[in-house]
Amino acid sequence: MDNSDLLPLLERLVANSYVNQGQQALSSRRNRIRILFQHRTLPAESWDDAIIENLLNDLAAMDTNNFTGNVGAGEREGRVYSDIVRRRHFRLSHGIGRSGDIAAVQPKAAGSSLINKLTNCLIMDAIKLSGISSLKSCVVVPVATGMALTLCMLALKLDKPNAKYVIWPRIDQKSCLKCITAACLKPVVIETVLVGDELCTNTTEIESKLVELGSESVLCVLSTTSCFAPRVPDRLTDIGSICRQHGVFHIVNNAYGLQNSKCCHLVDEASRLGLLDLVVQSTDKNFMVPVGGAIIASPNVDLITRVSKTYPGRASASPLIDLMITLLAMGRDGYTSLLRQRKEVYAYLKEELVNLAAEFGERVLETRHNGISIAITLHTLSRQILTDQGVVNNTECNSDSLNDVDDKPDGLGDTEAIAGDSLSVTSLGSMLFHRNVSGCRVIESQTQPSTIERLQFQNFGSH
Repeated sequence: MDNSDLLPLLERLVANSYVNQGQQALSSRRNRIRILFQHRTLPAESWDDAIIENLLNDLAAMDTNNFTGNVGAGEREGRVYSDIVRRRHFRLSHGIGRSGDIAAVQPKAAGSSLINKLTNCLIMDAIKLSGISSLKSCVVVPVATGMALTLCMLALKLDKPNAKYVIWPRIDQKSCLKCITAACLKPVVIETVLVGDELCTNTTEIESKLVELGSESVLCVLSTTSCFAPRVPDRLTDIGSICRQHGVFHIVNNAYGLQNSKCCHLVDEASRLGLLDLVVQSTDKNFMVPVGGAIIASPNVDLITRVSKTYPGRASASPLIDLMITLLAMGRDGYTSLLRQRKEVYAYLKEELVNLAAEFGERVLETRHNGISIAITLHTLSRQILTDQGVVNNTECNSDSLNDVDDKPDGLGDTEAIAGDSLSVTSLGSMLFHRNVSGCRVIESQTQPSTIERLQFQNFGSH
């Protein structure tokens, strides 16, 4: 219907006024798509499903596997056996990138390549809307946060082939450790320091370790923004300054920080001052798409090019298709509205938890530097359980915390907590889960350390 030569033929079948009316509707849709590719930013308003599907169908038609009469003679020609799978992927089966560069254009897949380029542009715009204006380039990779961090380290390792250590301020997520060991590097754990209720960055120990190990043997410091209370975001500018003084890279794990203005401010400040090299964000945690994608961004365009060329082979386009669809469905207004709503809901949740805690003689920990997670003590529950089991009578128990974040550590599964003959504090997590409240986790003080990647941690999950 885009061919003006077709209009006179249509008017032979339907009245001219009706054809013109329909043509105006089509022109309006085409104009939205034209503006999208012209500005390469989020549309001001959300797009409806029909426009998005129309765009995807047009882009799919540009890939050779969808050419009429195409005969694919190679080993990879976008062949798909199942029609369900074909529809699920909008007939986009070539993936993205080429063997030497995940960001490269595929000769056989102009449509998929356009999705790749456009999605990276839309994400850069979303990053700016989140409050980070100093990053210059990004690449969306079809792996989750942990593997994306590994990819960053492998890319940086080309500059420091003799480096074997990564200095890592402790954050109790297994993937943060495994991303280091997967890059054949050794994590050097820096324990946090307790300031009031907050677990904070120990910059003195970071610098001390750098001096002890020598800058040539250290690849980077891997810091964290989004984290579980009572842990608070790392002091990125302080860490970045230390990294610059000693000639090591600074990678930031900003997994679910794009939705949080405090995390974004820390990243933007460090980036603006030239005190970070790469920052990684999750697509599913920030943009409500299925798990499987991450955004690697940097104030240095060359670094993003290097990371893109480090990825081996082509890659799945699915995370980028999901992301592009979602960003177009949100639009600029929808995305900024969600950012505001999250902040409002967080404030409401914290207020209600304070009231609930006071009712049971507990308190919400004061972690004002963490605007994304909340922790509450469970003294009363600990004491009651131990008393019921005949262990103690009116004696003080260790402080335990209930956090509003995901990923339960080992030993804190919902079924395991209630399987034994006696209850533990972790049973609260099971009770919440079985009442359809997911994402909470309960940490119980442990006398025995946990072993993760051959390293021992006391009370793993509390940081």
